[in-house]
Amino acid sequence: MDDTLAGLLQVALLLVLLAACYAPFGDYMARVFTSERDWRVESALYRLVRVDATSGQRWPTYAAGVLGFSFVSIVLVYLLQRLQPLLPMSFGRGAVDPATALNTAISFVTNTNWQSYVPEQVLGNTVQMAGLTVQNVVSAAVGLAVAVALVRGLVRSGTDRLGNFWVDLTRGVVRILLPFAFVAAILLVAAGVTMSLRSGVDLTGVDGAAHTVPMAPTASQEAVKMLGTNGGGIYNANSAHPFENPDGLSNLFEIFLMLVIPVCLTRTFGTMVGNRRQGTVLLSVMGVLWAAVLAVAWFAETHPNGPAALAAGGALEGKEVRFGIPSSVLFGVSTTGTSTGAVNSLHDSYTGGGGGVVLLNMLFGEVAPGGVGAGLYGILVLAIVAVFLAGLMVGRTPEYLGKKLGRREVTAAVVAILTMPTLVLVGAGLAIALPGTLDALNNDGAHGFSEVLYAYASAANNNGSAFAGLTVTGDFFQTTLGLAMLFGRFVPILAVLALAGSLAQQRRVEAGAGTLATDEPLFGVLVGGTIVLVAALTFFPALALGPLAEALA
Repeated sequence: MDDTLAGLLQVALLLVLLAACYAPFGDYMARVFTSERDWRVESALYRLVRVDATSGQRWPTYAAGVLGFSFVSIVLVYLLQRLQPLLPMSFGRGAVDPATALNTAISFVTNTNWQSYVPEQVLGNTVQMAGLTVQNVVSAAVGLAVAVALVRGLVRSGTDRLGNFWVDLTRGVVRILLPFAFVAAILLVAAGVTMSLRSGVDLTGVDGAAHTVPMAPTASQEAVKMLGTNGGGIYNANSAHPFENPDGLSNLFEIFLMLVIPVCLTRTFGTMVGNRRQGTVLLSVMGVLWAAVLAVAWFAETHPNGPAALAAGGALEGKEVRFGIPSSVLFGVSTTGTSTGAVNSLHDSYTGGGGGVVLLNMLFGEVAPGGVGAGLYGILVLAIVAVFLAGLMVGRTPEYLGKKLGRREVTAAVVAILTMPTLVLVGAGLAIALPGTLDALNNDGAHGFSEVLYAYASAANNNGSAFAGLTVTGDFFQTTLGLAMLFGRFVPILAVLALAGSLAQQRRVEAGAGTLATDEPLFGVLVGGTIVLVAALTFFPALALGPLAEALA
C-alpha cells in the first residue's frame, strides 16, 4: 500500500508539473516557429551556410533538406566511430566494426538510439559528445520541423510553401532544445548525475580487488536524450545506472523531460491553428491512452502469475530497488509512449501482461504522447484518417480544419500509417522464418517471439528500447533493424510532407451544418478509437502468439 500511494503521488506530481508548463511552453514553441525575426546567432549561421531565411520551400524541397541533412549526419557519425583511434579522449578504444558503426549511425540520426554494443567499453568521449549527443539534439529538431510543416499545411491557404527546413531546424535547436537541455543538465548534476571527461576512476572493492569504474560526460547527454525523446544511454544499463539516474527525484525529473515537449506541442498546434480546443482534444486522446496503458502495466506487475513473483509480492526481477514497481512502470510506459527508448528497468523481465502493454504502446504508433514532433504529426495523420472514416459513414466529403480530404491526402495518410506495421510484421516474420536466425534467441516459445516482435517494433517506431533476451549483433539483425529504422523514420516523414504540401495548396472552406466538429469530445473518442482499431486489426494475431499467450499461460 505504501508503494502504491508513493506511486500515485508521483503520477500526481508529474501531471501537476506538465500542467504548469503546458500553456507557457506550448505558446512559446508556437512563437518560435511563427516569429518573423531571427536571433543574431541564427542570422550569422544562415550567412555562414548561405541560407536565405526569408525564402519558403515547396514540400519536395523541404523533404530534400530533411533527407540531405540526415544522410550527411549518418556519414559523419559513421566516420567518427570508424576513426575513433585517431580522436582525442578515445582512451585506447579501437575503431567500431563497420556493421555496428553503420547501425549506430542510422540509429541516432533517426532518433531511435538503438544500441547493440556496450557504450562505456566501446566509445570514447569524443564520439559520445561530437557524434551521439549532437544527434540527440538535431534528430529531435528534425521531428519538430516536420510537425511544424504539417501544421502550416493545415493553416495556410492557396500556397505551395511550407516554410524553410533550415530555419525550422535552426530554431528548434537554438531556441528550444539547447537552452532547455542546458538547464536540465545542471539540474541533473545537482541531483547526482555524473559529469566527467575522465575515462574512469580506480578503486578497491570490498573484496580487496582493484576495479575501474567508467566515467563519462553523463549529464549533458542524459538531459537531451530525455528532452529530445532519444533514449541512447551513455552506459549499457541506461537509466537504471546510478550515474545516469541516482534516485527517485532524478527518475521523476527524467520522466518529466521526456513528456514535456510532446505534451506541450498539442498546445502549440492549437495556438498555431487559432483554436486551442483542437489541441486539447488531441491531448485528451494522448492522456487517456497513456493512463490506460499505465494502469494495465501497473496491475500486471503487481499481480504476477509466476510462483517466484507471487512469493516476492510482485514482479521485482529486473527492477531497481530504489525505484520499485510504480516508478519502473511509470518510466517504462512513458518511454515506450514517447519513442524515447530509455529504460530504468528490464522490460524483458516484465510479466507477460506488463511486457505486452509496453509493446502495444509502441504499436499504437507512439502517439501517447509520442516523440518530439513525431507524436504530433503521427496523431494528426490518425486524426485525418478518423475524419475520412466519419465522412464515409455520413456520406459527405471529409474536411479537417477547413481543408477537404481527397484521394491524395488520404493516400499520403495511409502510407504514413501502414509503413510501421509493414516493417514490424515483415521483419519479425523473416527473423522467425529464416534458418539460423533463431540461434540469436535466448528464450523459446511465446516469450522468444515477443523478444523478436519487440525488437522490430522498437526499430520501426524509432524507439530504441529492447527485450534483452535477443542477441542482435549478427549481420542479419544489424542490417534488417537498420533498414527498419531508416524506412520507419523517413517514409512517414515523406508522406507527411506530401500531405502538408497538398493541404497548403487548398483554399480554406467554411464549416457547414454537416461538418464534423473536430474540437469536441466526440472527435476525441473517434480518434482514440481509430488508433486502437488500427493497432488491434493489424497486430492482434502477432500479440496473441507472443505476450498474450505468455500472460494467459
